[in-house]
Amino acid sequence: MRNKIKFYLGVVVVLIPSFLFLDNNILRPSNIKSALKISGVSFSDGDITTMTPYIQKNKNSYINMRGYKLDKSDEPAFNFTVNDQRSALINYEFKDIKTELPEDKKDIAFLSVGELSYLIKNKKISSVDITKIYIERIKSLDKHLKSFVTLTEELALEQAERADEEIRKGNYRGILHGIPYGVKDLASFPGYPTTWGAMPLRNQFFDEKAYVIQRLESAGAVMLGKLSSGSLARGDVWFGGKTKNPWDLSQGSSGSSAGSAAAVSAAFTPFAIGTETLGSIISPSTRCGVTGLRPTYGSVPTDGFMTLSWTMDKIGPIAKSPRDCAIVYNAIKKTNKGDVVTINFDKKIKNLRVGYLKGLFDNDTSRFRDNNKKTLNLIREEFNIEKVSLPNNFPFSVFDIILRSEAGAFFDSFLLENLDSSMVEQGERSRANSLRQSRLIPAVEYIQASRHRKLLIKETEKIFNEYDIILSPSFGQNQLLITNLTGHPAISLPDGLDTEGHPTSISIIGNYGDEDKMLYFAEYLNKKINFFKNKPPLFY
Repeated sequence: MRNKIKFYLGVVVVLIPSFLFLDNNILRPSNIKSALKISGVSFSDGDITTMTPYIQKNKNSYINMRGYKLDKSDEPAFNFTVNDQRSALINYEFKDIKTELPEDKKDIAFLSVGELSYLIKNKKISSVDITKIYIERIKSLDKHLKSFVTLTEELALEQAERADEEIRKGNYRGILHGIPYGVKDLASFPGYPTTWGAMPLRNQFFDEKAYVIQRLESAGAVMLGKLSSGSLARGDVWFGGKTKNPWDLSQGSSGSSAGSAAAVSAAFTPFAIGTETLGSIISPSTRCGVTGLRPTYGSVPTDGFMTLSWTMDKIGPIAKSPRDCAIVYNAIKKTNKGDVVTINFDKKIKNLRVGYLKGLFDNDTSRFRDNNKKTLNLIREEFNIEKVSLPNNFPFSVFDIILRSEAGAFFDSFLLENLDSSMVEQGERSRANSLRQSRLIPAVEYIQASRHRKLLIKETEKIFNEYDIILSPSFGQNQLLITNLTGHPAISLPDGLDTEGHPTSISIIGNYGDEDKMLYFAEYLNKKINFFKNKPPLFY
């Protein structure tokens, strides 16, 4: 009996990694069940069976990561910050875009932010009338897209009426005054549900008003509603269904800023706010044929938004053009009390140093290849572009370790209350499963992953310091993963249609805080490509 007691005591004091790293053991559900006892949590047998391949994958990641050397001086990025001070000291100026008022309502709906602003400012149309146009389109057409979770009609009309009254009195706040928008339903707003796209949270309310919404309100913008996010910022499926691509209703919008991209593409709103941790602005913007800006990490405060990863979440605008994105970014970005420099966005920036990820373009066999090749040739007409490559000798699995660890910590109570069991998706690739298996990531592995991340940042900074702009296929190899880990800004710019009529895109990446150069370059390219004149036939 004493020997049995000693044996079981020995099992109890063994740390979790011992269940995972025994090379001669086959990982079984029973091993995971035993490991969970140490952390004081439990899941159903079905959930554990579903988790098992993920846990095995984590084990392989740990082993892979140990194959890369770390010096004792390589500290983890606990206090993760980037040098984003430049963007906080820049204010943009925009010229008016003289525009005639279209006769057809749908043509009004497809106007850019700059065009709508000119019409409102010069009292050729009211904010209320524009807002009603978008509300009518949402009510009649969104049944095909499922992009809106909550239509804030009463609030929108109140804000539009206020904007019109202020403009009549000569109190014009600027280019976003009276312009409608939508915000991804990760952002809190008092009096309206903030669902995070998850079935168990569909009646979740917060008293807090997200920082970005506060900034847009100060600019006089009009909030149309909350836009769909894949459940807990994963994919394009939420409790209301799958958000669709306006160019092809057989496709999802991609995730997780699914509603933001789809709504802009279908002209339900002139711009929207999305978020990204790994591709959640870039991917749906590409799928839906709109422009998405993922700003420098930390340049837009995340206060009032759901957290997926404290060290990787970014908030940015999705709109019809880079210029529109610049207008919105100028309103929502963090500002500095120091000496602010005002720049004319419409003035040409000279002498940009442009690089391109030659290996990724050359090896691209996707549907993007032909259009990207044409785009590079357009750029070569005015710019000398130099070949460059990103680091590749790196344990890229650190991304998953960091993301799942931080997400698991944020959603700890969500799991403990068993709310994950009522989420719509429950498969191996679901957010529910991802959160469950995060419980078995050892702290040591998270710290090691963070240390490797810091090395990646150093190596990537060396490359970007040589260029103002680096061009990349939007989904080229590990580019998205690298730049999200490092916090560098990027823009997804539509550059044509493939043979089946689906939008393609190219990505423009910049240095920390260099959104002005990126956005200017993207707008220059946007005018040469002229894709923004295209409209999804199903919604025009």
